[in-house]
Amino acid sequence: MCIVRSCGRIIAMAGLAALCAAVAAPARSAAPLTIAVADFDYTDTSGEVNDQAAAHRARVAQFADLVRENLSARGDYQVLPLDCPEHPCTPINMRPDDFIAAARRSGARFVVYGGIRKMSTLVQWGDFELLDLQGEKLLLQRTVSFRGDNDEAFRRAAAFVGDTLREAMPKP
Repeated sequence: MCIVRSCGRIIAMAGLAALCAAVAAPARSAAPLTIAVADFDYTDTSGEVNDQAAAHRARVAQFADLVRENLSARGDYQVLPLDCPEHPCTPINMRPDDFIAAARRSGARFVVYGGIRKMSTLVQWGDFELLDLQGEKLLLQRTVSFRGDNDEAFRRAAAFVGDTLREAMPKP
């Protein structure tokens, strides 16, 4: 009889432990949070003689792609494309109201946008903002500087921007 009671207690305690674990476990949302990453604007005020416009267009396009990849890499954010009539798809290239409308049409809850300015051969600045479309609230506005005008400099800056956005975004 004591063995039966002991087994019953063990089963009851195991059931209670399983129930407590299920209640205490954080609920994972069914779908990842959605974000659209716009194209980035680029301005070169360095006054350098060499025309690097084509290289800069390619690096800025890659910059946006790398930020998108960073945000979608872990599966907690789903990056959605922006459907814009013209590219680059930025609030500077189009009317701001049209840009926000395109972001909303994407179905994303958040949108990231910004631009990069080349000051000199060594110094570039990037401004980016994170907007919560649902809450109509600016969550982050940041300026970053980075050194270099090559693919590696842009890759490192994009990785930093992606990580900074992750920290500012709500957790799924």
